Amino acid sequence: MKRLLFVVLLVCGVSFAATAQEHNTLTKKERKAGWQLLWNGKDLSGWKSNSPNGDMNKGWKAVDGELVIMARSGAGDIITEKRYHDFELSIDFKITEGANSGIKYFIGENGSIGCEFQILDDENHPDAKMGFNGNRRLGSLYDLIPADGWALVAKRDWNTARIVVRGNHVEHWLNGVKILEYEKNNDMWDTIVSHSKFAKVENFAGGDGGHILLQDHNDEVHYRNLKIREL
Repeated sequence: MKRLLFVVLLVCGVSFAATAQEHNTLTKKERKAGWQLLWNGKDLSGWKSNSPNGDMNKGWKAVDGELVIMARSGAGDIITEKRYHDFELSIDFKITEGANSGIKYFIGENGSIGCEFQILDDENHPDAKMGFNGNRRLGSLYDLIPADGWALVAKRDWNTARIVVRGNHVEHWLNGVKILEYEKNNDMWDTIVSHSKFAKVENFAGGDGGHILLQDHNDEVHYRNLKIREL
């Protein structure tokens, strides 16, 4: 009987803990630590289309507290109105079958070229199985540095991507585990970039920070709890 009561209390405790904080909100502790919401859970305030001809309202929708990019909507990428340099970014995401998307950073005013935390269904998307040295798999620095993110992901449930930038040092985290880190603007970085699709991009990921971008790759992907703090 005591064991049964313990199990019931444990289950109730877990349930309470999971629902104690509403999504797309900040706790007092987070606010004190300098965190800010990148998305308010209701509309696209603070975001804009990344293309002069883009219409983010065609496919980016707020649905029950989730920011959803609809499949084949033609809405295009969206970026934050604000630019960021040193920061810690946390975003929950959920992948649909075969989906491809990405969280990009160091995005300039024109185009969508920058560093990318790859969002990909490694089980069902061909990029994960083709000869890209693993650098297009989930959590990888797209086309540059591989990460074995799929081993840590809840395949059809919510996961948390975290990107930390301090000067030239960058880290990718997935569900609380650091899956890669790198240093920009040194000889190793130049070598890695020179062997990628960005080899001819002038000053790739350089300059004074940039916008955060969510990619529309014609697949349905869900986001929530978009939070950032400047370091």
